[in-house]
Amino acid sequence: MNNREQNGFPTFEHISERLACRESGTEFPGADRTRAAVAMILHQSDRGHEILFIQRAAHDLDPWSGHIAFPGGKLEEGEQECEAACRETLEEIGVDLEQAHYLGRLSDIVGANLPVRVSCCLFGVDRTGYRPVLNDEVRDLFWVTLSDLRDPERHVQTSVAFGEKRFDVPAIRLPVDDKPVLWGITYRLVMQFLDVLDNDTAPGAECSRLPDMVEIDEEVEI
Repeated sequence: MNNREQNGFPTFEHISERLACRESGTEFPGADRTRAAVAMILHQSDRGHEILFIQRAAHDLDPWSGHIAFPGGKLEEGEQECEAACRETLEEIGVDLEQAHYLGRLSDIVGANLPVRVSCCLFGVDRTGYRPVLNDEVRDLFWVTLSDLRDPERHVQTSVAFGEKRFDVPAIRLPVDDKPVLWGITYRLVMQFLDVLDNDTAPGAECSRLPDMVEIDEEVEI
């Protein structure tokens, strides 16, 4: 076993190395959009890495009411992206990421139909050391393995509701009863992370770089 794998799965250190293969400090479009940040939280189990998801609570004024997401929210004045992700995670699910293993960031997502730019900060934790406490913005919390997220039989093209509209979108049917499909920006972040892991390189090889921003056409209205 080397420092790249543990029980046949990539270590947090190796994931951090992969995420470090990105350019930084580049100015790009989308700065006038609402800034938000989310936390993708990973745990290493005997089944491989698991990712924490939340289901948002039902609120009439929340366009993402009931959707699957990562903990997170809008940046406050003067906050950096990962500071906001940590603050929102503590507020929403009672998990303090200050002692977690910071792994890095994905490329920001700018949706074509949403006036928001979302940054995603990744953290590695030992989930056995946390006792989540959900606030009124969160209905549920659960973990999904990367193998389930990769399963091609779970990947579908389906119709979803967003506000008063319906869209035809790529999505993942999660292995958790009574949950909506994973779609939208959270889906795109998951797919980006899987792509980072799948496009691995040998030790010492030049890594491929993530762009600072990915602009997407999230939905096709139907």
